[in-house]
Formats: sequence, C-alpha cells, structure tokens
Amino acid sequence: MIHLDVRGTRVPALGFGTWQLTGSACARMVRTALEIGYRHVDTAAMYDNEEAVGEALRSPGIPREELFVVTKVWSSDLARDRLLRSANASLRKLGLDRVDLLLIHWPSPSVPLGETLGAMRELQEQGKVGHIGVSNFSAALMREAEEQHGIEVFANQVPYHPFTRQDDVLAMCRERRIMLTAYTPIKSAARDRTLAEIGRRHGKSAPQVALRWLVEQDMVSAIPRSSNPEHARANYDIFDFALSDEEKTRIAALAR
Repeated sequence: MIHLDVRGTRVPALGFGTWQLTGSACARMVRTALEIGYRHVDTAAMYDNEEAVGEALRSPGIPREELFVVTKVWSSDLARDRLLRSANASLRKLGLDRVDLLLIHWPSPSVPLGETLGAMRELQEQGKVGHIGVSNFSAALMREAEEQHGIEVFANQVPYHPFTRQDDVLAMCRERRIMLTAYTPIKSAARDRTLAEIGRRHGKSAPQVALRWLVEQDMVSAIPRSSNPEHARANYDIFDFALSDEEKTRIAALAR
C-alpha cells in the first residue's frame, strides 16, 4: 500500500468508496474490502449508508487506529446548528466517537463558508473530528477557506481520472500539502485502448492502470467504489507494478 503524509497524518492512498451501496449489501462489501486490505473508507450522510458502514467497521480484528474513516455533511446542512446535528448523527450511525475526516460535501450558495467551517472547527475542538476538508471545491474556494477563515484544509474530494483534468486544484493541493481524493477514479477506463495496451504490458486491466496512475501522483488518493468483491480485489491489486514515465505521459494526454 502507498501512503500519503498529509500534514503529519499518514493516509492510505487507496480507499474504498461506498456511494450507492446501502443496507446489508453495503455492510458485506465494506467488510469484504477490509478483509482485502482497505483501511481508508469513505461515506457520507447523503449516501444513507453510515449505519451499514459502521457495522462493517466493527469487524473483529481491525484496530480503530488502523482505519481512516471519512464522512461528509450534505449541502442542506451547512448552517451551524444543522451541521452540528448532522455530524453528531453521522457519528451515532457509524458507531464512532470520532471520524478522521469530515468534509463539506458541496459548497453552499446561501450559507457563508465561514459559518460552516466554524461549526466544523467546534467539532474538531471537541475531539469528534480529526481533520476538516471539502469536496467539489474550486481552488479559489479552497484558498478562501484557508486564508480568510484560518482552516487547514486537509483534503478536497473531486472527480479525477485519466479523462478529466484538475490542474488548478491539484497544483494548490501540492503547494499546500492538501490531499486530492479522486472520486469516480476509473470512469470509462475499461473502454480505453491506451489504458488496455499499457495494462497488457504489466498483466493488468485498464482500470488497474488508471488507479495506479492516480496513486503514483504526489498528494493524490483514490476511492473506487464497487459492489462486486472480485472488482474490489482487482482495484486493490495495483501495488506490484509501476508505470514508466512514458506511460504516465500517455495517460495524462487522455484528458479532454
């Protein structure tokens, strides 16, 4: 496993996403992911699966300190009181007294960013939140959070894969040592000839190449989601090969 050093905290570069997984099927898949070796688990209040994720996180034999658990507050709950209620509800559902990272799921056009970040800082001071982060934020909004509101942004979760660029966000993340977490990281990868050709050189699939390309990048993590145990295992099986500079250049050129 590749790990990132994000402002003094060690985070697995490959995590397990849970979007669209619910109920017992979600609990089974997260438990399977933990058995495979995933230790970075991503959920959100909006996913309506925090109870199922929490059930799986209580699997015997996995110390809490080995896990990096992320959840998100939905955009309708970003006013102070609503955010505090939402975050505390997430903790109850997850069965945790603390999450490692709490994210603003989407920026709000109506609630001042400072109010939201202030409420998140309250939770951090209470020991309920390890780190504060954002999702779907532009570089300008990340800069506002840090420079106007005095928050150390730990992560920004955005769509990122070989076919979409995040140049401005990625540049700022690297400059300030903020983690960029790529969601939908293998979108369209299975159909791409370049990724498939590179994969054949290494005995890997096109999606595995896409994930390897992401986790080899400075300050980038990826959270592929799967409802299929075999796909989850394949997504994790990316740490026994490396891409050449020429291969990385060809993959980067795929972005539209």
